[in-house]
Amino acid sequence: MKVTSNIKLLLLALHIVLAVSMAFLPIVVADNHESDTETEINEAESDQEVIELEGLVIVGTRAKPRSILESTVPIDVVLSDDFVKQGGADVPDLLRNLVPSYNVNAQPIADAATVVRPANLRGLAPDHTLLLVNGKRRHRASVITWLGNGLADGSQGADLSPIPSIAIKQMEVLRDGASAQYGSDAIAGVMNLQLKDRYKGGSLVIKPGIYQVGDGLTYSVAGNIGLGREDIWANLSVEYGNAADTNRSVQRDDAAALTSAGNSHVANPAQPWGHPIIRDDIKFFANYGIDIVSNIQLYGHANYAQKQVEGGFYFRNPNTRPAVFSNDGGETLLVGNISGLDEEIAAWEAGLEAAEEAGEEFTEPHPNDADDIPITDNVPDAEALKQVFDDPNLFTFQELFPGGFTPRFGADTQDASALVGLRGTVAEDLGWDLSASYGRHISDFFIKNTVNASLGPDTPTEFDPGDYIQADTNINLDLTYPLHDLVFLAAGGEYRTETFEIVQGQEESWKIGPLASQGFSSGSNGFPGFSDIAQGDWTRSNFAGYLETELKPIAPWVISAAIRAENFEDFGSTINYKIATSYAFNGTVKEFLTLDPEVDLRVRGSYSTGFRAPTPGQQNAFNVTTEFGENNTLVNKGTIPSTHAAAGLVGGKALEPEKSKNFSVGTVISDDVVSVTIDYFNIKVEDRLAPSKDFLRGKDISEEQIQQLVDEGITSAGNLQEFRFFTNEFETSTQGVDIVLTAPVAKGTMSLAYNYTNTEVTKRNADILDDTRVRLLEEGLPKHRGNVTLTQNVLENLGVLGRVNYYGPWFEYAVGSQIYDDAFLVDLEINYAFAENLGITVGVNNVFNVEPNTVTWADPNIENFTDSIVGRPFGEYSPYGFGGAFWYTKVGYSF
Repeated sequence: MKVTSNIKLLLLALHIVLAVSMAFLPIVVADNHESDTETEINEAESDQEVIELEGLVIVGTRAKPRSILESTVPIDVVLSDDFVKQGGADVPDLLRNLVPSYNVNAQPIADAATVVRPANLRGLAPDHTLLLVNGKRRHRASVITWLGNGLADGSQGADLSPIPSIAIKQMEVLRDGASAQYGSDAIAGVMNLQLKDRYKGGSLVIKPGIYQVGDGLTYSVAGNIGLGREDIWANLSVEYGNAADTNRSVQRDDAAALTSAGNSHVANPAQPWGHPIIRDDIKFFANYGIDIVSNIQLYGHANYAQKQVEGGFYFRNPNTRPAVFSNDGGETLLVGNISGLDEEIAAWEAGLEAAEEAGEEFTEPHPNDADDIPITDNVPDAEALKQVFDDPNLFTFQELFPGGFTPRFGADTQDASALVGLRGTVAEDLGWDLSASYGRHISDFFIKNTVNASLGPDTPTEFDPGDYIQADTNINLDLTYPLHDLVFLAAGGEYRTETFEIVQGQEESWKIGPLASQGFSSGSNGFPGFSDIAQGDWTRSNFAGYLETELKPIAPWVISAAIRAENFEDFGSTINYKIATSYAFNGTVKEFLTLDPEVDLRVRGSYSTGFRAPTPGQQNAFNVTTEFGENNTLVNKGTIPSTHAAAGLVGGKALEPEKSKNFSVGTVISDDVVSVTIDYFNIKVEDRLAPSKDFLRGKDISEEQIQQLVDEGITSAGNLQEFRFFTNEFETSTQGVDIVLTAPVAKGTMSLAYNYTNTEVTKRNADILDDTRVRLLEEGLPKHRGNVTLTQNVLENLGVLGRVNYYGPWFEYAVGSQIYDDAFLVDLEINYAFAENLGITVGVNNVFNVEPNTVTWADPNIENFTDSIVGRPFGEYSPYGFGGAFWYTKVGYSF
C-alpha cells in the first residue's frame, strides 16, 4: 500500500511467525476421532464450571466464566457449530440468522459501504456496538458509511468480515450497555469472539454455493489446526474464497427508450443491481499461548486479511447525464470546444498556480462554446452529431460512450492486527493481565468505466481516488482479586490512540480540467478522488481507568457494579457507571407460582450510562458521492467536516460525544433441559451523531459557500448540488424486548428467538435533521425480528435442520416513501456423516425464493420509481438480502 509502518508491520510479522513456528516444536498430536461439534464442546469446558445449556461466557464481567443463564445481563452465545451449519462464509451474514437483534444487509450501490457493510445491534448505529476478540478491543474499519439507509449513515464501526468463521470457538453477544466496563462504542452492546484454543487435531471445510437463478457462485475453503502441547500451543485458521456478482435488475425506462430509438450501444440491463464481486478473499488468524512459568503465560493473536470488492454504480444516460452529456435535462447534447486545448491547459494551470500563491480568486478562461446538439425523441440530431464527430476541435462524450456508461466502483482492502500479552497471578489470588495491540484497516479505492468530464477526450476511464486508512493502538492493564468468596474486585487502565488517514488520489481523479468552464463536471464521475488539500491524517489519544466489583450478599443474589473515567485529548473527560443484579428465587416463590422445585427462576436488571466519542474520521473526512436528488436526477452530494466554514453558515459546529442511559430488566426460567429468557431494554441517547439533512444549492447553499468548498479541497464543488455534515442536534429513545427459548424436541432441539425494537427521535433541530432522516432512523429496520430453529437426528448418521426467519416491515426512501412488507424465510439443511470425522451437508437458504418486492408507496405519482427510474424491483436495503434462494453444499473433515 501507499503508506506503511515498518515497525508495526514487523510486529505483526513476528506474531504470525511465532504462531506458525509452533509447528516446528516437538509436539504430540493425539488421535482425535470426535466429531467437530463434540470437539468444540469439550474444548469449551472450564476447570471451574462445566458447560451448561448454552455455554460459558467471559464478556459482561471480569469474574470467572459462568453460564449465560446466571448472568446479570442478557447474553447470546453462538457456538462454532452454529456458524458451520449455514450457507455462505461471511460472519456478519451467518450471525444475522442466529441473533434477531443483529442486522446487516447487502448494500448495493452504497459507495464504500459496499466494501465494509454496516451491521448493527438493537436498532442503533454500527459504531454503537463494541467488538472484542478474546476479550480485547478490536480496531475499527477504515470505511465511513456514507450511504446506509439513514440508520447507518456516517457510522464507522468494526468489521467482522476479516475473521474466518472456522477460527471462532464461540461468539458472545452482550445485549446491554457496557461503556463503564469496556469504554467508548459499547452503547448498544458488546460482541466478543473467543478464538479456538485447542492444540490437538483440526478440521477442513469446503463450501460451494449458488443462487437458484444461476448466478452469484461462491465458494470458500477453510482449515483449522491445533499445534503444540498444553504448555505451548498455537491454533491456526485460514480461509480463501471468491463470490461472483448477482443481477436482479429490470431495464430502466430511459434505457429501454434509448434502445427503442435505435441506440444499440445501451447495455441490458443498463443499471445492474445485485451483490458485488468479491475476489481473492483471504483470511488468516493465529491464536497462541506459552506457559513461561507455572503462574505466568505469554499469549496473543494476530490476523491478516485481504480482498477486492467491486460493484456497480448508477447508469449515466448518454443524452441526459448532467455535466457529462447534457446540461439542460436532455434537450441538447453538451459539446466541448477543445481547440488549442494543450495551450489552454498550460495557461489555466499557470493562472491557477499564480492565483493560489497570491491568495486571490482565480478567473477561469472561457473559450468559445460550441453549439450544443438538439435531441428529439431520445435521438441527437444526426447531421449535427456527425459534424462534431468530424471536427477535431469539437468533442462530445458520446464519442467515447455512445450508449452511456455505468461506473464500476470498489476497493482493495487489507486488515491486519497483532496482540501480545502477559498474564499471571501474584500471591495465588491477585490476577494481572498486561497487553498491547495494534490494528490497521486499509481501503484502497478504485473506480473504472467512468470519466473526468472536465478533461475532455484526454480523460482516463479508470482512476485511483485514494485511500482511507484506520489504525488503532491499545495498551491495557487489568487486575483481578477475589477478596472473598462473596466479593470479587477488578481494576485496570487503558491507553488508546486512533488515527484516520486520507491518502491523496490520482491527480486526474480530482483535478478541475479546462472544460469545467464549459459546463463539464470535474473529478472521477461517481466518486471524485481525494485532493492534495483533502488528504491528511488525524490522531486522537485517550486514557481510561476503571473499577469493577461483583458481590454476593447472599447465595441467590448477585450484584455487579463498574465505574470508568476516560479522558480524550479533544473532548475532555467523561465518567460512566453501571450497576446490574440478578436474584434466584427460592422454593416458596416457586411454590406460589406452581413451578417445579427443580426449575431455576431468576430476575435480572441493569442501569448504566454510556458514551461514544466521534471518530477522527467523522470529525475530519471529506466525501463526495452521487445520489438521487430532487426531480429524480443524479446529483453530487458532499459530506464535509462539521467545523468547515460552509457548514458553520447553516448550523455546523464542533462535535460532542454521544451520551446514553441504558436500562434493562428481565427474567430467566430454566431447568436441566429447557430455558426461557425475557428481557426488556430502554436506551436513551443524547447528542446522537448522524449526518445532517442535505442542504441544496440555490435554496440553502449560496455561491459563496460553493467557492468555500472549492477552496477547502472539494474540487468538484463547482458541480456540487447538495452537501451535509455530522451533527449532534438530536436525541433518541430505543426500547424493546428480547425473548429466547431453548428446549429438546424428540431427537433434537428447538430454539426460538424474538426481538422487538422501536426507536423514536425525541428531540431534534428541524433545521438540520429533516423529517425523512427522522423516519429512516425510526423505521429503517424491521421493528419485529424472529426465528425458530429445529434440529433432528433422523438416523444415527443423518440429521436435518429447519429454520423459519421472520422480518417485519421496513421503510426506505428513494425520492418517495417506500414501505416494504414483512416476510417469512425458510432454511433447510440435511447432513450425512460418512464416518465419525467426515460428513457432507446440503442446504438451501430461503427455500421459497422470497424477494423484497412488495412495496407500498405514499405518493401514487411515483409508484413505479424503483422499476422505471432506478431499475430495481426490490428493496435496496432489504434486511434479508434480495438474491432469492441460495443452495449450498458443505464437505467437512476433522482429525
